[in-house]
Amino acid sequence: MGALIMGHGDDSGLRVPPALAPVQVVVLAIRAEEGVAEAAAALADQLRAAGHRVHLDDRTDVSFGRRTIDWEVKGVPVRVEIGPRDLAEGNVTVVRRDLREKTPVALAGAVARVSDLLVRIQDSMRAEALEFRRARTAAVDDLDTAVEAAAVGFASLPVAAVGEDGEARLNAAGVSVRCIVDEDLSLARPEADTDGLRAVVGRAY
Repeated sequence: MGALIMGHGDDSGLRVPPALAPVQVVVLAIRAEEGVAEAAAALADQLRAAGHRVHLDDRTDVSFGRRTIDWEVKGVPVRVEIGPRDLAEGNVTVVRRDLREKTPVALAGAVARVSDLLVRIQDSMRAEALEFRRARTAAVDDLDTAVEAAAVGFASLPVAAVGEDGEARLNAAGVSVRCIVDEDLSLARPEADTDGLRAVVGRAY
């Protein structure tokens, strides 16, 4: 909660925010012909030079559909597809994993477009996670109400309300303290005064 969980999934697999993704961009060569492999490799190098974590997928012996599914399952934030027809038109196809949007982009502007898109995805997923956290975290004042709220989400209550035996009472109800936060739900610093701090509780698994 305090660290703000931003990794989510959908029916197609993971959706990993760019800041956390081991691979931020995958460049797929659709077929190894008409200069496609060379163009894909050059674009991958340019993206790396721009500071991004990039993987070049030039396994043209594996079907394109199989490879796109593999990368979607892994949650890579941006996929760039290059095929003979795209290249002949001077374009690539950029795919945004979190929204599954496909957009044709001029090859010459692909690096700038991907760089901008990574920032947009990070911001969008953060906003989505904040709203998810806000909607599922109830502010309560006592242990009984916290246990009720934890049945469907999370609850935050004053640290003082937990007291010395509060955690044992929560645990008996299958609920545990997840973290200690400030009133705005940001993670509390170790040296912070307990006045005003809140405990976030949720179901134990």
